[in-house]
Formats: sequence, structure tokens, C-alpha cells
Amino acid sequence: MENKEDIVKNWLPRYTDTKLEEFGAYILLTNFSNYVKLFADMHGVEIKGQGKAMQTATADNITIINFGMGSPNAATIMDLLTAIKPEACLFLGKCGGLRSDKNKVGDLILPIAAIRGEGTSNDYFPPEVPALPAFALEKAISTTIRDYEQDYWTGTVYTTNRRVWEHDAEFKEYLRKIRCLAIDMETATLFIAAFKNRISAGALLLVSDMPMTPEGVKTIESDSKVTTNYVEMHLKIGIDSLKQLINKGFTVKHLKF
Repeated sequence: MENKEDIVKNWLPRYTDTKLEEFGAYILLTNFSNYVKLFADMHGVEIKGQGKAMQTATADNITIINFGMGSPNAATIMDLLTAIKPEACLFLGKCGGLRSDKNKVGDLILPIAAIRGEGTSNDYFPPEVPALPAFALEKAISTTIRDYEQDYWTGTVYTTNRRVWEHDAEFKEYLRKIRCLAIDMETATLFIAAFKNRISAGALLLVSDMPMTPEGVKTIESDSKVTTNYVEMHLKIGIDSLKQLINKGFTVKHLKF
């Protein structure tokens, strides 16, 4: 395997136990196995990749992939997806809400940009290149959210490679200063790696905790409530956003590369 094309065509099936021809043209990305199980149950399909690094399920030309947590995994999946050249990729992630005056647990955030605080994206582009989603994909998501009669926030997400920062007063003050709506570990990396690989990508984030205060930090109990109350709607909006593109034949290319 002397080039990137050979590597990713070998590694995507190796990581997922899914053949290249079995992937749909439209991709849902998640960090959580329960999203894949819920998708599989909704469509009556099997989950592939049990025991592998990544699990998948496919129905109606859409494949959902649990790629794991963190910016290195986000970059990896975007590199691997060049093996199938998907029409669009939509990330359904969870995030921490940073603005109690703006959002709360269970809210949806449609990021219009992400701040590259994770470091991984620097291997793809220099720091001055912004991390942006494909506009047409975000527009489709917005329309679908309205169809579900839900509200959402738009704004900037800060992406970090730190998982345990809630105790760090200096970092929290920095987050207040830059006025981001939310924080996560993948969005900026996904946007940048997708741009590098000429893949149209977007994100729809679910606020799962409010970590700027001690009582708002995620726990086993609070995360269970989020899963019970909000995850199914989050997933359905993601599926229907991609179906809107499929059914109407829209292109999601926001630039002519």
C-alpha cells in the first residue's frame, strides 16, 4: 500500500467490518454506540463491526458510523471516508453548553463555525484556515428542525482535546471571553479534515450538560436522562436531513474544489 487511496480502501473495512460497496452515499457520524443501535432498530438492519474500532448500520442509502470520541478519531474517520467519497457527512454530536443565558440541556445547536482548539486540525491546514461546515447541508438541517417544530441555536463551537477541564477556572474564563455557545471534542477537526479531503460535512449538536458550573457537569445520571429524553429526536432529525437531500437531489457542495 504505497498511497493514501490504497490505505483507506483497506482500513475503512478493517476498522468497521463493512465492505466499501455496503456503505451508503450519505453518512451519519456519532460518538455513541446507542445511536447506531437506535438507527438499526428503526430500520430493521444489522449492526456491523461489533468488536471492531467502529460500528456501522446502513439503510436507505444512509450509513451511520460510531467513530469513537475525540479529535484524532474525528480526523481518522474523515480520512478513511475518502475511500467511498460520500455525498455528505452529518455529525450528530453531544456538546457542553457554555451560555446559560442562551441554551440549556436538550437544546440543539447548529454550528456555523468551530474554533480549532484541539491541535489535530493543524496537521491538515495552518491555524488561520477557519473550520466551517457545508452551508447547504446546514440549511437542510435547519429546514428539518423546523419541520419537527423544534428550535435551535446557531453560533460558534469551541473544540478542545481536553476531556477533563471543568475544574480549570482559567480555561473557563477564556471560554467566557471568546463567547462560544458550546464546547466539544470533534466538530472543528471534522470540518477541517472534511475540507482537506473534499468531503461536504455539517454538524448538529445536542447540549448534554452545562459544564461551566459544578452542578451542570455531566454525570452518569444526567447523561442517562439526556439519552432517554432527547437522543431519538436528535437522530431522527439527522436522518431526515439527509433524506431531504436524497429525495430532492440537492447538492451540498459549498465550494467548487
